[in-house]
Amino acid sequence: MPSDSPKSVIDSMDYKKSGVDIEAGNEVVRRIRPIVRSTFRREVLTDIGGFGGLFRFDSKAYRDPVLVSGTDGVGTKLKIAFLTGRHGTVGIDLVAMCANDVAVCGAEPLFFLDYLAVGKLVVGQAETIISGIADGCRQAGCALIGGETAEMPGFYAAGEYDLAGFAVGVVERDRMIDGSRVEHGDIVIGLASSGLHSNGYSLARRVLLDEGGMALDEQPQGLGDALGDVLLQPTRIYVRTILALVRSFEIHGMAHITGGGLTENVPRVLPEGCSATITRAAWPRPAIFDLIQGRGKVEPEEMARVFNLGIGLVLIVPPQAASDVIRLAHDSGDTAYRIGEIEKGERAVRYV
Repeated sequence: MPSDSPKSVIDSMDYKKSGVDIEAGNEVVRRIRPIVRSTFRREVLTDIGGFGGLFRFDSKAYRDPVLVSGTDGVGTKLKIAFLTGRHGTVGIDLVAMCANDVAVCGAEPLFFLDYLAVGKLVVGQAETIISGIADGCRQAGCALIGGETAEMPGFYAAGEYDLAGFAVGVVERDRMIDGSRVEHGDIVIGLASSGLHSNGYSLARRVLLDEGGMALDEQPQGLGDALGDVLLQPTRIYVRTILALVRSFEIHGMAHITGGGLTENVPRVLPEGCSATITRAAWPRPAIFDLIQGRGKVEPEEMARVFNLGIGLVLIVPPQAASDVIRLAHDSGDTAYRIGEIEKGERAVRYV
């Protein structure tokens, strides 16, 4: 007789019907193999597809090596990639956030691993994302020796994904830069950012898109480019400039200006009894920050605590080296400004 009970016999199931496409994953690996190989250094001993990335660390090349590691993600900047359908630069952001952190310790980044999690694996999209990661690795001089692409149906909205990265570098122990040598009278030098980098996007999106109703293809007056182009500008990778500077000069401290801005990141490399006085007018502020502040009526202190405001990296150097450091930074392709000085006081940033 008829039954109202749920269907007791279902059609034959497999992994693909449940939302995971193994063949798509294999196709991604096939496509990215030459891209990943383009990042390899001579120390890499494994090819893509192994269970672990093998890297032959030549300890004889160092007197007292210290390994430095860093991990990070891209954050809600990914929302801009989803909205525009442009995924080629967020991989650069991922490498930058990790490799810059490693390099400000004075370390050379050696290798990188990525984690890409998706709801449904789209082969072309994944290839584009990983191509960006490889581009970032080439800029940072590190090898992309491993990664994981996880397909998790039902976990992410259609077309969305998340990224995480992991970098390892090396520095001689007596060449580590941790801020302990910072002293009164040192000069604070800032290297220009390429925009928001990968921080403050929750506030930026709320102000410009959610509340402001702006379109990503809109070109606001003074911005110079479409809003989406400006918001997707990749984080600048400072590794090559940093390594050139630490080889040539005595660098007392470095700070990667990420979440927390100058306000919270500079004090991380200040010893007790030292404060940093920063001159706000010492560098030109990109128009995107003025747009956010004006549209959102964001207080100046909040802007300085959330965004980099045009300075992506800070160096603290002896006064006699400041001019030469700025010159070499320019020669290495970065724009540098003398933005402040270290003084006696509480470990904090004071703006003038």
